[in-house]
Amino acid sequence: MATNVKQMIEAANAAVPRVTPAEAKEMIARGNTLVVDVRDAAEVANSGKVAGAVHVSRGMLEFRADPESPAHDKAFDKNKTVIVYCASGGRSALSGKVLKDFGYANVFNLGAFKDWVESGGAVDKA
Repeated sequence: MATNVKQMIEAANAAVPRVTPAEAKEMIARGNTLVVDVRDAAEVANSGKVAGAVHVSRGMLEFRADPESPAHDKAFDKNKTVIVYCASGGRSALSGKVLKDFGYANVFNLGAFKDWVESGGAVDKA
């Protein structure tokens, strides 16, 4: 069955709920939440990231999120709520779907970093 990026993103958006910056702020305030920036390093260096977020480029996500991987990042815990974001929402949708496939139950897509910034969300500068 052939597929394309548009179809992959549509499937990911169907599997991973989108949250607003305000909803994300509430989740973060409740605690036990991991925020993951899946943009490339240059993007993060240019704009900063959501305060407290872990940066894992999209290409490394599977390796950092899988507890069986030698490159596993201990910040990834299946008992946490996970919020992913990128520059526009596509990479974060795909990332959220991967995390769901890995057994992370509470995964949400914040979408675009610029929406976080425009909402007055706290940012860690590079």
